[in-house]
Amino acid sequence: MVGFAFAQLALFIALLGPVMVSMAIKVIRVVGPENATTAQGLILGVGAFAALLANPIFGRLSDRTMSRFGRRRPWMVGGSLALAACLLLIALADNVPTLVVGWFLAQLAANACFAAYLATIADQVPKSQTARISALAGVMQNVGILASIWVAGLFTTAMVPLFMVPAAIGVLGMLVFSLVLKDTPLTHRPGPLNLRAWANTFWIDPRQHPDFAWAWWSRFLLTLGSFLFSTFRFFWMKDNLGLSDKQATDTIFTGVLIYTVVLVVVGQLAGIVSDRLARRKVFVFASTALFAVGLGLLTQVTTVGGFYLVEVLLGAAFGIYMGVDLALVIEVLPNPDDAAKDLGVFNIANAGPQSVAPFLGALLIAGPALDYDRLYIVAALLVFVGALAIIPVKKVK
Repeated sequence: MVGFAFAQLALFIALLGPVMVSMAIKVIRVVGPENATTAQGLILGVGAFAALLANPIFGRLSDRTMSRFGRRRPWMVGGSLALAACLLLIALADNVPTLVVGWFLAQLAANACFAAYLATIADQVPKSQTARISALAGVMQNVGILASIWVAGLFTTAMVPLFMVPAAIGVLGMLVFSLVLKDTPLTHRPGPLNLRAWANTFWIDPRQHPDFAWAWWSRFLLTLGSFLFSTFRFFWMKDNLGLSDKQATDTIFTGVLIYTVVLVVVGQLAGIVSDRLARRKVFVFASTALFAVGLGLLTQVTTVGGFYLVEVLLGAAFGIYMGVDLALVIEVLPNPDDAAKDLGVFNIANAGPQSVAPFLGALLIAGPALDYDRLYIVAALLVFVGALAIIPVKKVK
């Protein structure tokens, strides 16, 4: 569990540093501040598409890997090394096309690593401990966001350290976990994959596996609602709270810090309690519904202090969710032998909303008065529907 937690933290420092800070600094260096937002959107958008494809594809390949080092270890180590190489390419790039290609390849490499890494929960963790370790994964992911910003802040004027220090941390984390991981090799060679089997890499029939489908939709709607908020949070602060650019940036950082601290504490407690009670659904439903309430309360916020209070509520809700939901998902996976592939399909529910949210949010806000209340009400309703989607799950208590 210690190795697993360190690997999650390390990988997300390497992967989220560019998303949060580093890529923006690099893009400004390459194209200047006037064209930076357009270039940044192109680079990250292409990368999001790569992540959408890569997770289930490399998950399937990991499930079928025959190596004396096991099914997961080669992809974790190889993916982290390839990610480091791609980040070096980005650090040295001097034009946007190279940055686009570099980040596309970086997302492929990172998701090759992450798909295999996440499947180790399904491979090796007993059901009585899955909530605890999935809570640990959620906590480390969110701590990684803060850590990536802090690490990036140390090297804002030096491009190679800006990208390669996080890359080295990512490789180290996966190497450490690979050394302690008991990754049992496959003993029987899988059958050949035809075109139809490859197409099914991105599809799990909801009629045959309804519990998985309900869990997928619940995660999709929660993620969509969350990104409708976070994508337009900066602009909402400027327009509704009257903050300057610097004040909004500082407020967001403080809010994320509060959110993360609450999430870390509550998430760990939720995972422990869920494992002891052997109950998942009530935690997932309650946390998702509570997150919807928090989004709805944003329509009443008029001060920075009010925003921080809502961040406490959202952090508690998402902490409970992250502490339990992955454990629920692992129990409804269609095929234990295809755990990495199936988790890759589930990850589409994380990656897809990140592409949809900017467009849907812009439509909801559009108008002379910039209707942020409409944005948050719709986000809250979507998330609450996501809470209701957990109720029909039958396989898990």
